[in-house]
Amino acid sequence: MAAALTIRRGTRRDVPTILALIRGLADYERLLHECVATAAGIRRDGFGRPRYFETLICRRARRPVGFALYFFTYSTFLARPTLYLEDLFVLPSERGRGAGVALLRALARIAMRRRCGRMEWAVLDWNRPAMKFYRALGAGFRKEWVLTRLTGAPLARLAGRATGPGPPRARRSSRPRTPRAAGSRRRPRRRAPARARRSPASPRSPRRS
Repeated sequence: MAAALTIRRGTRRDVPTILALIRGLADYERLLHECVATAAGIRRDGFGRPRYFETLICRRARRPVGFALYFFTYSTFLARPTLYLEDLFVLPSERGRGAGVALLRALARIAMRRRCGRMEWAVLDWNRPAMKFYRALGAGFRKEWVLTRLTGAPLARLAGRATGPGPPRARRSSRPRTPRAAGSRRRPRRRAPARARRSPASPRSPRRS
């Protein structure tokens, strides 16, 4: 008989475990080359002041088998907070044994206690097993929304903290300009006599500004 699962909040002592699980998730999602998280960063942002995220760690017989990392945003349409699930990861050897459901159930209870109107998270479009799992829980997929991200140099440039090239300037017309001979003057336009009458059959021309 398999040992029972336990779930508790992450603490400062769990930073090495949290980092290892983050790297495990990045490896599974084929994004390990983008993972630059460090223990110092996790300790500062997860257990310092201000605190940017919270964690739950799932264990079986004291062995970490999964975790969830989450924080709170706000829904202006619902006028209620939203629990946003940034990371949910279960070791491959533990999938299908209840750890994922246990973590999501614990998160749902937190969301209800905090008066959240919803839980949200993202899933990679190729991760069909995860989609099937979430759909079975009653989750919906909002395919009409496009994830928009600003990072690195573009973020710094927008904040005015970079000396790189700014936004592209409007292109000038490619029509060649006819050069004027030096000293030449424009010929004044001829104006119609002030009392010139229009033919009743001709349309009115637009007024010049």
